[in-house]
Amino acid sequence: MKSLHTQQHPLADLRYQLNVLTHAEAAGSHLPPFAAKLRETDLLPLRPTGLTVMQINVGKMCNQTCHHCHVDAGPDRTEIMTRATMQQCLNALAQTDIPVVDLTGGAPEMNPDFRWFVEQISALGRSIIVRCNLTIIVANKKYHDLPEFFAQHRVRVVSSLPCYTAANTNKQRGEGVFERSIRALQMLNAVGYGVADTGLVLDLVFNPGGASLPGPQAALEVDYKRQLMQDYGIVFNNLLTITNLPINRFLEFLLESGKYELYMEKLVTAYNPAAAANVMCRSTLSVGWDGQLYDCDFNQQLDLLVEASAPRHIQDFNQVALESRAVVINQHCYGCTAGAGSSCGGATV
Repeated sequence: MKSLHTQQHPLADLRYQLNVLTHAEAAGSHLPPFAAKLRETDLLPLRPTGLTVMQINVGKMCNQTCHHCHVDAGPDRTEIMTRATMQQCLNALAQTDIPVVDLTGGAPEMNPDFRWFVEQISALGRSIIVRCNLTIIVANKKYHDLPEFFAQHRVRVVSSLPCYTAANTNKQRGEGVFERSIRALQMLNAVGYGVADTGLVLDLVFNPGGASLPGPQAALEVDYKRQLMQDYGIVFNNLLTITNLPINRFLEFLLESGKYELYMEKLVTAYNPAAAANVMCRSTLSVGWDGQLYDCDFNQQLDLLVEASAPRHIQDFNQVALESRAVVINQHCYGCTAGAGSSCGGATV
């Protein structure tokens, strides 16, 4: 089966890649289902509440090929952010007081200019999040010092660990991933990450292995902390729960397993107005590897640029215009508004 980034799945064409809605279209009388749901709860058009996070995808290359990956990342991906585009991001940041820069991929550390970029962002006095897949730390000797590098720049490390058991994690992320992740976590702990009073924050991310919503975030965190300490002596700060959105590889799984309609019905039924009010696209700007601008990382993977009234490339950054835009929505947005909500920062309510 070909990946969706090379060939659109025909069922996805019919059932899913529909109903993209801009602010101008929202004025019409006939609204797609998600837009109608927002209108019922007085949230249409969905607009930013401020810009507090710039999330930057520095490339889709990754040392893993996870089954649930909405980026469709892997070793064969060649999309990579250049230093010139990174400089445009830095120029934009220098115009603002955006406090947080969130670096993602792929495995962001595989970008050859990754460390330079972190150093430059740090010099601007911004807080940095790196979404590390953990296994990159032990994948090659040139990455073994990443924990020390992260600590030097006070980077907040956010890492996916779908389960505290090897069987469930390896099923989702690949054979041997759990064991390598444990080694990487122990290396991070050794330099102070997750340890009380160090200020070095280590957060883990849970996402379900199948077509279901995450369980309660607080309860899962208790379980994770107990089991990882008991079995491996590992400590961390927070557990973040993220709902699998029906995009790319997870969409392929839903369609091929015949679970697409069931999963979408589950998301629609679980729509929560409080979660919708706190979606991350209201406070985050997503920058693609080529500098194009999106409302969120999920829209980025669907090539849904910010609406035309706002700048669409980081070189044209204008904070006032971007904070005045209406968010571009689609049916996948039900994933961020279901139950306790979902964002790159975990549950939203």
